[in-house]
Amino acid sequence: MNLLSDLGLGFATALTFTNLSYGFLGALVGTLIGVLPGLGPVATIAMLLPLTFGLDPVTALIMLAGIFYGAQYGSSTTAILINLPGEASSVVTALDGYKMARQGRAGAALATAALGSFFAGSVATLVIATLGPVLAAAALSFGPADYFSLMVLGLIASVTMASGSIVKALAMIVIGVMLGLVGQDIYTGAARMTFGQPQLLDGLEFVAIAMGLFGLAEICQNLEDESSRATSVKSVGSLMLSRADFKAIIRPVLRGTGIGSLLGVLPGGGATIGAFAAYVTEKKLSRTPERFGEGAIEGVAAPESANNAGAQTSFIPLLTLGIPANATMAMMMGALILHGVTPGPNIITNEPVLFWGLIASMWLGNLMLVILNLPLIGIWVKLLSVPYRFLFPIIVALCCVGVYTVSNSTFDVLLMVGFGVLGYVFMKLGCEPTPLLLGLVLGPMLEENLRRALLTGRGDPTVFLTRPISATLLAIAALCLILMILPSIRKKRVDAFEE
Repeated sequence: MNLLSDLGLGFATALTFTNLSYGFLGALVGTLIGVLPGLGPVATIAMLLPLTFGLDPVTALIMLAGIFYGAQYGSSTTAILINLPGEASSVVTALDGYKMARQGRAGAALATAALGSFFAGSVATLVIATLGPVLAAAALSFGPADYFSLMVLGLIASVTMASGSIVKALAMIVIGVMLGLVGQDIYTGAARMTFGQPQLLDGLEFVAIAMGLFGLAEICQNLEDESSRATSVKSVGSLMLSRADFKAIIRPVLRGTGIGSLLGVLPGGGATIGAFAAYVTEKKLSRTPERFGEGAIEGVAAPESANNAGAQTSFIPLLTLGIPANATMAMMMGALILHGVTPGPNIITNEPVLFWGLIASMWLGNLMLVILNLPLIGIWVKLLSVPYRFLFPIIVALCCVGVYTVSNSTFDVLLMVGFGVLGYVFMKLGCEPTPLLLGLVLGPMLEENLRRALLTGRGDPTVFLTRPISATLLAIAALCLILMILPSIRKKRVDAFEE
């Protein structure tokens, strides 16, 4: 099948009334989540995941994907209007977007963000459609040793691209992998690390852990200082861009789209790193870099394009290699597995309706988000004036109901509470929970491919070095780690995140 016929299949799937409705619902909820700080797409997907069990896998994934990239759109609204980014990826947008709003150009900043996001999202979707099948075909030649090395590279990349201490990030990866091994041995069926609890024989419930680490822990942190949610909304003004504005944003949008698309594919990269890199690039290329941070429209166009492109191309390693690029993709992977779909190179041939239907829904979702965001700006901003003491009980109740409905087990609810407390402790210690979640998802697959590789190699560990693909991936992983450990590189990394 050629690309046009594949896309025809995708649009035929995405344009059904059911998929269109759930795609719109996902985009709407995602925009709302992006506007409201302190929740995020990971916790939201975790809460809504049980509601998708009765849906077709294609419909469920379309809705969950809409939540993810909708959050990238929505977070720019409050970043520009009230200097309160809903997502980490919009922190860079707030630097110049909020200054534009204070100068009476909030409408121009919002229009720039919407247009840049739509263009970047459309291009990134095309990248997925063209690059995805190529990567999937190449991945079919991977053996167990190659997959093991690929997962090691993904975990190392997530460590090196996380802010904060390298040692803490490595520790979180190790903890996540160990938690993923709880339950029965995949070959012998022997119980491991269950401590006599029969509820742990099937392993730790992914949804409960994700909801605890990213939902309850975030609520605890937000309750510490509710005054930080105080808002001062600026007038929006005209949403029309002048000819000079269009001329100024064309190149930043193109460069931001390219940077975001590239970094989104890398494990551990994604929207936040892409937005930062695009902003720094524009500032260095500008003849008047002093304008950045003072209301430069290029400072809005580049990061907004990059974060939306990165959000969508992060689906590539998930769908074609079975490797989640970030915490949200780890949640997506969990959703696919719960629906009986195994992500990896065979997904295009085994599940063509799902793969191409998701790609087509991204184009439709981007169009929906442009239509949604600008008219609903006033409503989104008013939501921020609601006291958090009224919002957090609703969120906690949804978390408890969502976790309980997965397996009708109160043990999972207690598990969520325990990991919520643990997540809060991690935040206080400066440990990011994202590497832990990636380790939790990849841990069982890492073990399976390790043991399969050793079985095929008759117990010889050099099998990981004698296969060219595996040796190359391990060398890249080792190089990444060495570069991050070097003092001069580490200092630049810390300075970059502080900036």
